[in-house]
Amino acid sequence: MKTMRAILRTAAACLVAGAIAAPLACGRGTHSTVTLAGSTAFQPFAEKLAEHYLVDHPGVQVNVQGGGSAVGVQSALSGAAEIGMADLLELPPEAKALEATVVARDGIAVVVNPSNPVRAVTHDQAREIFTGEVANWKVLGGPDAPIRVICREDGSGTRRSFDKLVLGSASVSPAALFQNSNGTVREAVINDPNAVGYVSTGLVNDKVKALAWDGVEPTVENVKNGTYPLARPVFFLTKAQLAPNVRAFIDFVLSPDGQKILEKEGLIPAK
Repeated sequence: MKTMRAILRTAAACLVAGAIAAPLACGRGTHSTVTLAGSTAFQPFAEKLAEHYLVDHPGVQVNVQGGGSAVGVQSALSGAAEIGMADLLELPPEAKALEATVVARDGIAVVVNPSNPVRAVTHDQAREIFTGEVANWKVLGGPDAPIRVICREDGSGTRRSFDKLVLGSASVSPAALFQNSNGTVREAVINDPNAVGYVSTGLVNDKVKALAWDGVEPTVENVKNGTYPLARPVFFLTKAQLAPNVRAFIDFVLSPDGQKILEKEGLIPAK
């Protein structure tokens, strides 16, 4: 597995071509610009927040980039984005130079195709599935069919959190297929009846089936009350000195209105 430092170097190269170019293009004219980059799990929720924010702030351009939590850390460090987004159980050492603000909490759901009869897994079963120790659904009461493991790539906060919570020191299956966002993991599971993956609980829809974990359903309420254990914070990472327009956007996200938007979309409020 790549080290976080190596991932950050790779992310920096990508940002030169992506996260910098878009804000410069969109920031011309009289608009002030706020750029966010990082977590793909949080990206659609950041986009929703931006939509609401612009209703009352038409003179502000809010640009939301993905790329993964490693990109979120590096974009904030380099100044390519004013706000880095990261969904990690623990921030890497590089992030100590940044201000970290928890803006939400998010669960991680193990998901399968709706046609799969399996409805639940234990912690041990999930570890065996994602390490490749269990490779056929019939072991879990499903069809006699190979399990196709779908994972996030290195640099993903969802991947790092899932590995820490589920795999521990074990390695992911060498046969796993890797996707670059929570959305593409979901699409891979939608299109493959034998696939299993993991996504933000806020991105679960009726096209995938979220499995109960040790008998507990991956619902917002169960993440809130602590009975569902697969959860992590979502951070906004910033430099210590913030421009007024950036501070105003963060204040909106942390306001009762902003937190209600996140809760309505399936996340857990920060407070």
